[in-house]
Amino acid sequence: MILLSNIQGGTELVTDSESVEKTLSIIELISSGGLAGQVIIALLFVLLIGVIYIYFERLFAIKAASNVDSNFMNQIKDHVSNGKIDSAQMLCAQVNTPVSRLINKGITRIGKPLEDINTAIENAGRLELYGLEKNVSVLATISSIAPMIGFLGTVIGMILSIFEIANSGGQIDIKQLSDGLYTAMTTTVAGLIVGIVAYTAYNHLVVRTDKVVYQMESNSLEFLDHLNEPI
Repeated sequence: MILLSNIQGGTELVTDSESVEKTLSIIELISSGGLAGQVIIALLFVLLIGVIYIYFERLFAIKAASNVDSNFMNQIKDHVSNGKIDSAQMLCAQVNTPVSRLINKGITRIGKPLEDINTAIENAGRLELYGLEKNVSVLATISSIAPMIGFLGTVIGMILSIFEIANSGGQIDIKQLSDGLYTAMTTTVAGLIVGIVAYTAYNHLVVRTDKVVYQMESNSLEFLDHLNEPI
């Protein structure tokens, strides 16, 4: 309904219709991106699920690996000093952490030169590190390829838009053109989000793994120093 009213000799146009603000949900945004955009979004979603699974699986494994009793090394040294090698090995088996497995490897070499014991512990340490870093490199790979997949969607979306313009014959279909632009923008954003999440998860796991490695090195040196002490 439109009304005309005179105000101080002038004419004012009054309307009772209110402007409607258009909103767009995430699902609508994805569905507006066309088939190419939906396929790329689906692929990025699968990668995101993989990132979340690997992150929490490795986080719990690393947390369990770092859980070592502060009195563990004192008990090991007491057993070794008293010649109770079997008791020391039994204690290592009960604890069953990377640190205890390294110490157990050293205990099995007691009586041999210290250099041989050190080499055995180092070799065991490499195996433990390999186990801790299992699948972590996948996160680094995803953090690199996810934005690239998103940019691929951007290129596809721009190609679709240019194709519509080239074949419009002077009558551009805004709906078809917007589908290409939606594909370009949504896939870029999704790729960057997955890449950022994967990169953050990777760096956090690396930091946590480094702490466990430091713990293994510290306890191994403490064990070797104990063996090197004069009787």
